[in-house]
Amino acid sequence: MASRKSILPLAVVFLVSLFLELLIVGAVDVDLNKGCIEVERKALLEFKHRLKDPSGRLSSWVGADCCKWRGIDCSYRTRNVVKVDLRHRDDFLHELSGEISDSLLDLKHLNFLDLSGNYFQGIPIPKFLGSFKRLRYLNLSNAEFGGMIPPHLGNLSQLRYLDLNEEFYGVPVVKSVSTLSWLSGLSSLKYLGLGGVNLSKASTNWMQAVNMLPSLLELHMFTCELSSHFPHSIPFFNITFLSLIDLSSNDFNATLPGWFFNISTLEDLDLSDNQLNGQFPDSFGHLVTLDLSYNNIGSEGIELVKGLSVYSNNSLEELNLAGNQFSCHLPDSLGNFNNLRSLYLMKSDFVGPFPSSIQNLTNLEILDVSRNSISGPIPTQLGNMIRMKILDFSFNLMNGTVPESMGQLMELTELYLDWNSWEGVISEIHFSNLAKLEVFSLYLPPKKQSLHFHVRPEWIPPFSLMSISICNCYLSPKFPSWLRTQERLKEITLKNVGILDSIPEWLWKLDISRLDLSKNQLYGKLPNSLSFGSNALVDLSFNHLEGRLPLCFNVIELFLGHNLFSGPIPPNIGQLSSLSILDVSGNLLNGSIPSSIGKLKNLWIIMLSTNHLAGVIPKNWNDLHELLTIDLSKNKLSGGIPSWMCSRFSLTWLILGDNNLSGELFPNLQNCTWLYSLDLGNNKFSGEIPKWIGKKMSSLKQLRLRGNMFSGNIPEQLCGLPHLHILDVALNNLSGSIPKCLGNLIALSSGNILASMSDYPGRHADYLEHMELVVKGKEMEFESILPIVNLIDLSSNNISGEIPEELMNLTTLGTLNLSRNALTGKIPNKVGVMRGLETLDLSCNHLSGSIPPSMSSITSLNHLNLSHNLLSGPIPTTNQFQTFNDPSIYEANLGLCGLPLPTKCSAPNGHDHKNEQEEEEDEDEDEDGWEMSWFFISMGLGFPVGFWAVCGSLALNKSWRHAYFRFIDESRDELYVFTTVNLSRLKRNWSSWLKRG
Repeated sequence: MASRKSILPLAVVFLVSLFLELLIVGAVDVDLNKGCIEVERKALLEFKHRLKDPSGRLSSWVGADCCKWRGIDCSYRTRNVVKVDLRHRDDFLHELSGEISDSLLDLKHLNFLDLSGNYFQGIPIPKFLGSFKRLRYLNLSNAEFGGMIPPHLGNLSQLRYLDLNEEFYGVPVVKSVSTLSWLSGLSSLKYLGLGGVNLSKASTNWMQAVNMLPSLLELHMFTCELSSHFPHSIPFFNITFLSLIDLSSNDFNATLPGWFFNISTLEDLDLSDNQLNGQFPDSFGHLVTLDLSYNNIGSEGIELVKGLSVYSNNSLEELNLAGNQFSCHLPDSLGNFNNLRSLYLMKSDFVGPFPSSIQNLTNLEILDVSRNSISGPIPTQLGNMIRMKILDFSFNLMNGTVPESMGQLMELTELYLDWNSWEGVISEIHFSNLAKLEVFSLYLPPKKQSLHFHVRPEWIPPFSLMSISICNCYLSPKFPSWLRTQERLKEITLKNVGILDSIPEWLWKLDISRLDLSKNQLYGKLPNSLSFGSNALVDLSFNHLEGRLPLCFNVIELFLGHNLFSGPIPPNIGQLSSLSILDVSGNLLNGSIPSSIGKLKNLWIIMLSTNHLAGVIPKNWNDLHELLTIDLSKNKLSGGIPSWMCSRFSLTWLILGDNNLSGELFPNLQNCTWLYSLDLGNNKFSGEIPKWIGKKMSSLKQLRLRGNMFSGNIPEQLCGLPHLHILDVALNNLSGSIPKCLGNLIALSSGNILASMSDYPGRHADYLEHMELVVKGKEMEFESILPIVNLIDLSSNNISGEIPEELMNLTTLGTLNLSRNALTGKIPNKVGVMRGLETLDLSCNHLSGSIPPSMSSITSLNHLNLSHNLLSGPIPTTNQFQTFNDPSIYEANLGLCGLPLPTKCSAPNGHDHKNEQEEEEDEDEDEDGWEMSWFFISMGLGFPVGFWAVCGSLALNKSWRHAYFRFIDESRDELYVFTTVNLSRLKRNWSSWLKRG
């Protein structure tokens, strides 16, 4: 942020003035041969003794003259220690830690103390630091001090610079205060840094305390939890010299106070990452930098821009309005900022084309309008902004051709054109004067290859790129040879750009840290061993590369999947110690999984699926503590699941489907409490489905156990999985009834039918999840849309009983397959409330009754199979049923009638047009109504009399009963023999007829 950048100039000014003061004071009676004060030397040695210095930064602290020690400065006149500068600016390897010894109190003349950037592990700031009466500079920033800030610091009356800022880069160590009243003792303070300090207990009077510092130039209070107290007015403003205010990330939920703009000296104002909204003041100061990014500013913010363009048009150099909700066109008033150098408008919901006034910003160096809905072409006038250095149009709705005038931006270093709908041709002219270009990025949306590059093979570009990214464009069938001239190149992404060529040898000689050549038609073999820049990403997936897998050193993410690599995985692959992602799926690899993979201790994703790997899963991977994803599916692996596999709680994907694995599921699996997806389908696992899946794996979203030999009941504990949206246990030996509680599955009974994929926790940037499921009667593999597939498949088991009416609560269920079981009873009448249902398969059961009329209200239903049941009655004819014209979906239901079956339904009375003869017959029937009534009454009485006359005789007379049943048995046997003989004769005749035909 701009506010942070101004810390260094202020510190430099202070140090220069301090140096001059020391020089003047020390100009008299200087004795350069005199060593440091012995008491102070011992105090420093004691201070060193209490510190931990693993890298030896204080190794120079030896000898008699402490004034020559690293980080120590002494007075020229008195040789007293006046400065201790142990700040740490670089990596984490040379940090000091330990304790701060109070022996420093012997440095009576100390006026400068800097311990910033070290690692003191949350110890409190020592109270004795408030005893240095001559101290003018105190910097403890980013040194991981914690606890309460001692109010004793208020005794440092000579202090000019106090920096306690803490910018969190890992687990925060929080400093806090109970009151800021001690600031009143620092009347000479020019710089105050309390960023990252918890001021919530002092938030009611923080502004009053700051207002007591009349000399203050810079105020840094970012991330201080001041959300509920943002003063809108100040009766008496005492800090009239303020040039910088940083109150970012405090979650202020209020309108922007006008008093900020009444400070005539204010140049830099950072109020980013709050919740500011509403109206803005009518007048503005002469700001140089204004950061209002990531607030709740709406279309009313256009008035802010207009006001700034009037009052600060000549002074404003940096304007950041990113991350707001303007929801309007870019204002014409933007063109009034004569001296604007940086303009950040990304993620602010701007729409429409660029205003013509944009061409007036001739001093602009940075323009970022990414991630909006800006439309139209790039204004050709942008070529006149000859000072432009960074230009970002990515993720908008822009279209048209890229103007050739872009080639006139001689100062341009970074150009981002990603994710728009460009078309036409990019030629050498577009780059003719871009001699300083270092980064070029052009990702187009998939299937939008309407942009072509046209450059000569012998073209030598004027630039020297460090990063190039081109995706979903047509580049060239040949590998671009001009890249060979880019000796500074570190990152190359040429993804889906139509290259049909082998990879040139010179490419492997570049020191590349990112290489993505995926989704082309690259062919040929790779060298057995390749070396890249440190922590490299290499993606060569979805090509036609062949031969043995190469060993790629210094790589942390390696994607070689979906090629034609063959042979075994290199047995020494464990040498790739930095590897965190390994993807060699979709190849022709064979042999066993190397045990040396167990040495890859940084590995967190391993994908070996869709190969010909055999043998057992290695049992020596106990040291892979970081593993999140294991995908070994679609191989020929055998044996069981090793016990180490769920010894780590972090595992989220366990994909072992489509192998020859066997045995029962061991209890250690229940330790996978963070598991999102468990796929053990199409193996030979046996036993019962463990109840602990429903008890322990509360994060489970996808459970695929189809095609095994599981037996027993479906455990009711599965109903307690709140995120489960795929349950596939088809093709097993399960019995019992369908648990009624399945209707309580939350993920299938609430929310939208199409859940937002971006909110789905299972989305992973480096692992493309996949799963084979039977949907619409076909086995399909789902990948990118898997998070929105909602399915229950219990087919091909021995499940009996009725379909629970509770299942109808699953209103967002997309596929329900209960086919090939032994279900009885009726289809629930409430089936029509399952509005999200697209596939319903109830075939091959013993269901009876009619097709519920409510089923026709499921307008999303496009696949239905009710065949081979005992259903009866008319087939519905409204809505979706008009599209179900295939008779096979109703076949073998002898009681069904109506289209598309040939069996017609009997028309009910009163619905068909009657002719005159039918009307006469109706009148006769009415006249004979009483006679027919008496007939049926007589028949009703005659039936029980006749029944008991025959059956009663058989029941009372034993010899009659035996004779009757003997007659029945003989008649059945004769009928069976007669039928068998005639069927055999018929088959012989049919066979001979076919031969003659």
